[in-house]
Order: sequence, then structure tokens, then C-alpha cells
Amino acid sequence: HPMTRILILSVGGTIGMVASARGYVPAPGLGERLRHALRGAGAAADALPAFDVLEQPPIDSADLRPTHWRAWAQALQAAWDDYDGFVLLHGTDTMAWSAAALAFMLRGQDKPVILTGAQVPLGVARSDALANVCAALTLAACADVREVAVCFGRHLWRGCRVRKVSAQRFDAFAAPNDEPLAELGIAVALHRQRLWRWSHGRRFAAPPFDDRAVAALALHPGLGAVAVRALTADARVRALLLHSYGAGNVPAQDRAFLDALADASARGVVVANVTQCWHGAVDPGAYATGSVLADAGVVPLADMTPEAAWAKLHVLLAGGADAATV
Repeated sequence: HPMTRILILSVGGTIGMVASARGYVPAPGLGERLRHALRGAGAAADALPAFDVLEQPPIDSADLRPTHWRAWAQALQAAWDDYDGFVLLHGTDTMAWSAAALAFMLRGQDKPVILTGAQVPLGVARSDALANVCAALTLAACADVREVAVCFGRHLWRGCRVRKVSAQRFDAFAAPNDEPLAELGIAVALHRQRLWRWSHGRRFAAPPFDDRAVAALALHPGLGAVAVRALTADARVRALLLHSYGAGNVPAQDRAFLDALADASARGVVVANVTQCWHGAVDPGAYATGSVLADAGVVPLADMTPEAAWAKLHVLLAGGADAATV
């Protein structure tokens, strides 16, 4: 629509990197480089909505910390009434964490927030950057999309359901327990029946995060109580996210391990459980090895992704929720 205007918030990642003697590094000035590339695209760029670019200090997304989320949420919320939609240019490595966190901070949103990036930097041969940005701008102008989503390659995914699945393919993201919100082919096939429709007004938040508030522990054979106690000894750790086996299983014969979980829970540490499996869910009653966790006060998180679970714990705790509320 000729009156539609989009804000592009650029925060870093491969899409804006430039070559150096030590490999690709973050660099400022992506907005101007992007406009230059679009001018070269000719008529294709003319079909895109108008946009402004707001650049944050660029980072490699491997350097992401929860404190970055607050700055980005504040920037989006400050500009919310001035734009019809938003695009966040972000690195791929931690995009799923940021998409989930923003989804939990922008509850009740009435406009699109589309995250995208690239596997190959803008301006480099065979880069996917321009195609991803053009698709994200198109979807950010769609008033039916009222949620945080990731647009990458050939799909649009719900932000709190997506995971990075490939370091090599241009289709770098998927949602193992969900369906795409759109397929991007010759036409954009948007599945409107799957889109969120919020029943309440905006309940935006941008709480102050403590980077150490949530710890994660991936189970492996031989893991014992020492690891649990080491992670939860820090008084700033208020939640422990277990990445368990299968349907949520842990070594049930290791009494010391279970006691360490129970002790942490009794001290007010939220202990939650997601599966390591790519597809499926935590089913606490499926096996005896999973049901013992209930006695230790561990919260099963069904089919939440590890990224969404970790981000949601951070958002809840930063927002002031106590352990029982979480």
C-alpha cells in the first residue's frame, strides 16, 4: 500500500557483516548499503513499502545477551504508533531466542514484527540477504500478521516456535512442532487461519534482565548432581532449564541427582523440563523415569522449544514473577 511505512531495526548479524583479515565482522552502515542494493533491484524494489532504518550498534548474534532484548523492545515500543509494521535484521545463530523473547514482551501486539537475516552477507556473491529483506518487508506490510515471526528462505514461522536447523542451507529455520504461517514462492501463500488474534489490548513490557537468571543443563549419560549444584549455587540463578531425554526422562536411579533438583526447587529456583528431541513433547507420565521429576518440583514444558522456554523464563523473572507464579 502506498501509505504503508515500515521501520527496519538493524541490530547486527551476518546480513550486515563485511570481510576482514579474520573473517566476517559486524559493521555499521547497513541501512545505506541496503538502500543501494534495492536501487539496483529496479522495479522489484518499487513494489516494496516505504521504510526507515534505525541502526543499533551491530553485534555478531553469538554475542547476544538478554540485556539486548530490552533495548530492542524499547526501540520497537517507542516507534510503535508511527509505523505499520517492523522488520528486525538479526543474526541467525540466536534469532530463535530473540524472536521468542520479543513475542513474550509484545503481548497484544496489533502489528507485524518480522525477524530476518542472511546466511551470506549483503553484497557477497550468492547472498540471500536481499531476498530475505524484500520478503520480510512485504510481510511486515500485511496487517493480518499481528505477531512476532521469522521470515527466512521460503517460509514464515511463528517466532516462539522456530529453531535454527541449518548452518549451510538458505532455509535455515523450521518449527518442528508447528506449521509455517506462510510459504514464499512465486506468490506469498499466507495461512490467515493460523495467525494470532489477540483478545486483549497491548500489554507491552521491556523489563530489566539479569543475564545470569536462567541456566540450562543438557543431560548426557553419566551427568550427576555435581553439575546441578554447580549451576544453581549462584544466587542470581533463579531458574534451571533441563534439556532431558525423549519424553522428558532423566536418570531416575541417580538419587543424588534427583535430590539436587529437589533442593534447588525448594530454595525457590524454578526447575523446568524440555526435551532434547527435535520433534515431540515432554510427557511426564509416559515413563517412571519422567514421573519422578514431579516429586522434585520440576515443571514439564510440553512441546515448547528450548529457545522459547529459556526466553520465557527470562521474561517472566525479569518482569517480577516469583517462582510459584512462573
